[in-house]
Amino acid sequence: MCSIMGFCGRGADPQKALEKFKEGFQRTISRGPDDSRIVDTGRGLLGFHRLAIMGLTDSGMQPFALDGSYVVCNGELYGFEKEREALKQKGYTFASDSDCEILLPLYREYGVEMFSRLDAEFACIIYDGETGEYIAARDPIGIRPLYYGYDEEGVIVFASEAKNLVGLVTRIMPFPPGHYYKSGKRKEADPDHAKISGSSAAVEASSKDKNAKSECEVSGFHCYCDIAGVDQVCGDDLETVCGKIHDKLVAGVEKRLVADAKVGFLLSGGLDSSLVCAIAAKKSKEPIKTFAIGMTEDAIDLKYAKQVADFIGSDHKEVYMTPEEVISSLEEVIHLLGTYDITTIRASMGMYLVCKAIHEQTDIRVILTGEISDELFGYKYTDFAPSAEAFQEEAVKRLRELHMYDVLRADRCISVNSLEARVPFGDLDFVKYVMSIDPQKKINTYGKGKYLLRHAFEEGGYLPEEILWREKAAFSDAVGHSMVDYLKEYAETKYSDEAFEEGCKKYDFARPFTKESLLYRDIFEKYYPGQAQMVVDFWMPNKSWEGCNVNDPSARVLSNYGDSGK
Repeated sequence: MCSIMGFCGRGADPQKALEKFKEGFQRTISRGPDDSRIVDTGRGLLGFHRLAIMGLTDSGMQPFALDGSYVVCNGELYGFEKEREALKQKGYTFASDSDCEILLPLYREYGVEMFSRLDAEFACIIYDGETGEYIAARDPIGIRPLYYGYDEEGVIVFASEAKNLVGLVTRIMPFPPGHYYKSGKRKEADPDHAKISGSSAAVEASSKDKNAKSECEVSGFHCYCDIAGVDQVCGDDLETVCGKIHDKLVAGVEKRLVADAKVGFLLSGGLDSSLVCAIAAKKSKEPIKTFAIGMTEDAIDLKYAKQVADFIGSDHKEVYMTPEEVISSLEEVIHLLGTYDITTIRASMGMYLVCKAIHEQTDIRVILTGEISDELFGYKYTDFAPSAEAFQEEAVKRLRELHMYDVLRADRCISVNSLEARVPFGDLDFVKYVMSIDPQKKINTYGKGKYLLRHAFEEGGYLPEEILWREKAAFSDAVGHSMVDYLKEYAETKYSDEAFEEGCKKYDFARPFTKESLLYRDIFEKYYPGQAQMVVDFWMPNKSWEGCNVNDPSARVLSNYGDSGK
């Protein structure tokens, strides 16, 4: 995982701008501890912190340059070798084995159309030396982070994390996934545009009607890929659907095993991470390295993770966390996440601590995870969807907002420990296909959630039957029910009932509704004052559905939780 940053203008005081840029950029040095570089483009600044994954020599260091143009990219471009060979035939030469070195030649050949060609998890900033324009873009799901805002002079600033921009810009917003930004050949002077672009509403507007200019487009942001939108529902029968799910996920895992650095796997013992590990184990010549975490007293995951590890023959390590570690890490986790969302924070505690152990105890640099499966195939609460259409609408909404929740969690918990996250369920070909499946086939009419995914891997000896058909358990519960209980108890000690009532009144947007949520919001405001709208709302079940009107995001409170916690 790397860190990028761009100050896309001159500013009235270049030296002051450089100093503030350096200060903000230094906050994410853990994303790229191997090397750092800042270049002056002549019309602004580009910065890069490197975590070497592909092309490990010094020649792979960014920014890459081409005839006065520059690019910084935090990303993995899958299948880049084919594009590089085609570019060589056009006369381009390359100094490194880095995948990101192809970006400037691609931009010269295809302009902003290049982004639609990429099979990638990426965020990048380009300075066009010919036109003086800045171009920024982010992958269609938002797996790689990118934020933006305007400084007091109206200069737009991009960065990998919100913490880079604190104190530099007035309002920090997430860069909308599946969009590119182009500055035009004019001076940027519209700081108020951050009030609309980058919001989920603006992204949705731009993706619903490609022919109409949305608020995003007026402000320089343009949609190049709406990964959640479905132009046509595919008519494949059940067995064909499951066969394609199998083949596309296997391909998604296989391409993410390619790295010049060492690769490891997070294994919870749940369906999603277990499938990723099982596929990788079949594709690897040596035993893969898997890691699981749980509370010292009541971890559910550790038992199932060990069962999977034994079955696939992985080199497996268990990490234990204590109540004291959970509480003492809480503020640090909220700071590194840049969120106040209850679900995200709870689920981050275990992920942060297991990645911390991987960083401290191994030389692994790349981590594969099981995120995004739930958004595609359903959660426990989507069993309550009143119709197939409602299920699909919820999946579209969740996928478009995912970059603010589970994807954010995986990126921050992994990158803060100088590791790179790769997410096979986020493979673009896989996601596009699953979203096109008739939602009537995806809703739970089978007596088991995620039936299509389970059935797709029934044959081939991937997993034990008990794991393949295990009930869904949320990660924050499965590391041990006690973890969430300890967090709730800790929040109770921080506020009296009167203090809680008064504390909630401080916030108009995404108002806290429990002592736990107020604690998280107060800590968030300490590090990101006034920036709550970086997150669209709390990640909660759809309260308009019967059975889902709950005040806690844990699946434990739903009537269909059943055997999930056993």
